[in-house]
Amino acid sequence: MLDIEGLSLTDEDRELLGHPLVGGIILFSRNFDSRSQLQELCHQIHGLREPRLLIAVDQEGGRVQRFRNGFTILPPAAEYGLQYDSDSPGALELTREAGWLVASELRACGVDLDFFPVLDLHKGRSQVIGDRAFHRRADVVTDLARAFKQGMAGAGMQAVGKHFPGHGWVKEDSHSELPLDSRSLTDLELEDLLPFERLIRAGLAGVMTGHLRVPDVDDLAVSFSRIWITQILRERLGFQGAVFSDDLSMHGAHAAGDPTQRARHALAAGCDMVLYCNDRPGATGMIAALEAHSNPVRSTRLARLHGLGNTNWAQLQADPRYVAIRTILEAMNSDPELDLHDDHPA
Repeated sequence: MLDIEGLSLTDEDRELLGHPLVGGIILFSRNFDSRSQLQELCHQIHGLREPRLLIAVDQEGGRVQRFRNGFTILPPAAEYGLQYDSDSPGALELTREAGWLVASELRACGVDLDFFPVLDLHKGRSQVIGDRAFHRRADVVTDLARAFKQGMAGAGMQAVGKHFPGHGWVKEDSHSELPLDSRSLTDLELEDLLPFERLIRAGLAGVMTGHLRVPDVDDLAVSFSRIWITQILRERLGFQGAVFSDDLSMHGAHAAGDPTQRARHALAAGCDMVLYCNDRPGATGMIAALEAHSNPVRSTRLARLHGLGNTNWAQLQADPRYVAIRTILEAMNSDPELDLHDDHPA
């Protein structure tokens, strides 16, 4: 999964995205000007190939919302957690409706996939997670993430939980360094892994790995660890969906070698799709060096993530359900201007 620089496709973009090793594109704020422009861009991308490329985005809310002008300004996930503390049934209904709204807006523009919900715990330690997490407690994160996932499914979009096995405890930001989690696997199983385990049981279709290292389990970072991805995520937790690496251009991934080596290690560990952004020379070199091979199981996992339905903006704006939840969500948002790590997946 690669990125592009601008608001429309260049000839170079078309050539690279047409390569059989490329399966998707992730969009950022720099790729968005208006809803009509985004619809046209998604139409261009989907017209390049058959089967179509997956189009993904980080549209979480709060500090991480790539599309704003014309979209609902979303609160951070922690706001749903605050609501849960005072009214859990109401918070679950609100979160379910929010999942439907977010997915409906994205599907109306042709986006297939939102890298959400965040399944990390709000431990008060992480520089990069913070209020992107629903709550400090694993059971509350599970309940709210499941509700958001249900809402997304109602609008034709699958959920991708991140950042496996949990990024909320480590202080460091993997965009700039490789975090180290000194806890034991037992500690993680009692807390951080619970939302992943329970969402997997609920049919989670996608998981994104985090760039962090847990020496008690493996000296390799999670995105490159066969122990984490194949033995724990797939075999122990029973996950049958698609595994995405976080962006391999992030500094937290650099210890695994050059871009091609990083991709090879992540794919060998069990990732179905690797992300590589903001380094076009590295991306083209990677694509040229990697070996093409057919993997029907991987293709089936990824095929499940294509968006469904034919929602359009006119229908949405005439829908009382949409108008009501949009009004509530925008009233909850406290700082709509921040956008965390817009030049990298979050």
